[in-house]
Amino acid sequence: MTRIAEFCEQVVAVAAAELAKLRHDPLELFSRAVQPVLWLLLFGEVMAQVRGIAEPGTNYLDFLAPGILAQSMLFVAIFYGIAAIWERDLGILQRYLVSPAPRVAIVIGKALASTVRSLSQAVVVYAVAAIMGSALSYNPWHLAGVLALIAIGSALFSTFSLAIACIVKTRERFMGIGQILTMPIFFASNAIYPIALMPHWLQLVSHFNPLTYEVDALRALMLRDSLPVIGFATDFAVLIAITVALVAATARMISRMGA
Repeated sequence: MTRIAEFCEQVVAVAAAELAKLRHDPLELFSRAVQPVLWLLLFGEVMAQVRGIAEPGTNYLDFLAPGILAQSMLFVAIFYGIAAIWERDLGILQRYLVSPAPRVAIVIGKALASTVRSLSQAVVVYAVAAIMGSALSYNPWHLAGVLALIAIGSALFSTFSLAIACIVKTRERFMGIGQILTMPIFFASNAIYPIALMPHWLQLVSHFNPLTYEVDALRALMLRDSLPVIGFATDFAVLIAITVALVAATARMISRMGA
């Protein structure tokens, strides 16, 4: 139990150090909140006029809200590697690596900090969707499930981002790769349109896209009287399996980044 407690303390310490950066740039959360608001207000209102784009019996704004929450989480997490490269250039990452904290604790701590940032996006999406009249579910169990999905999704994509940072080394190269990855991940998912509307080859790609499983579960939990298309068991199993694999791989790779 003592080792577990120490491990948890190390994870929290890394996460707290990451979140302390927000005190130096408190406007970051506000600036990131603008994007989901614009997607819901502008894109959502326009596309709501297009018949057949949402699933049968579903209002498009209802359909869109979980997808935009997943998108916001993705965009916050996927560029987390830039901060890690910046920390390496300043020598901060090297201090983490020479500390007694296991590499896994460093990776999980950074993923936890990403989760906290994503939760602020969730508050914005819920507030705007509620104002626009979306049929949101406020069942405590559903809200707990949404929190769990945000934590898993943020951990998955922030850890994926750290793994990329371990490989590319420079901020400029990371920015290019990050921009190349985010749009395909977003558009090759069910975030803004059902999988059934995609061409066959894109449907196949979407089944290998973790964001598809994130959105499927979020949509079932965020909306009243909604059920997952893929299934909760599959959604959570895929997301957790990918996250665990990425955490293990990134924990081994991060030492090279500090060299």
